[in-house]
Amino acid sequence: MPAIKDLFATRVYEASLADERGWERLHADLVDACDMLATEDHAGRTWCRRNAYRGYTSYASLDDLPRRATAFGDLKRRLDKHVGAFAARLDFDLGAGRLALDSLWVNVLKPGGAHSGHIHPHSVISGTMYVVTPPGAGGLRLEDPRLPLMMAAPPRPSFVTLEPAEGSVFLWESWLRHGVLPNAAKAPRVSISFNYAWK
Repeated sequence: MPAIKDLFATRVYEASLADERGWERLHADLVDACDMLATEDHAGRTWCRRNAYRGYTSYASLDDLPRRATAFGDLKRRLDKHVGAFAARLDFDLGAGRLALDSLWVNVLKPGGAHSGHIHPHSVISGTMYVVTPPGAGGLRLEDPRLPLMMAAPPRPSFVTLEPAEGSVFLWESWLRHGVLPNAAKAPRVSISFNYAWK
């Protein structure tokens, strides 16, 4: 009898911190911490102006958020557990190494703001956790990694969009091309992105 096998599947992990104990307090603390950074991180705000980033990101200015505020430290501990669960399903051979948080940054995307397709080189697992998602906030758009160039196959959808809610955590392998659709909300969308590296 013929069989069809799914080979080399692209796995994406979805969870919600809103289902976890202590979420309401953590959520309030993260909102406050993100607001504080967006106001006080002058180097980050300057980078955003120079690079036409519609909003604020700490991506290019701060690399110590889990040590800077307890809310980010608590978030890191929770993310470590989710990344560990996802990595176990990906069958990585880590040898004597481990996956460790390499970078974590805040994104405050104003109405109309978007982020074009990209990957995260030098990382293993990347992800985003959503702090504030007003109605119409842009979703996470993932691109089919298969190469259709020079093929004669009929067209099929090339993208999948994941719609976040407050507390949503999405994880994917860092080679997976992804972007953020325009924020069609009337208020900023706040998220925290991160990379895990093999160390």
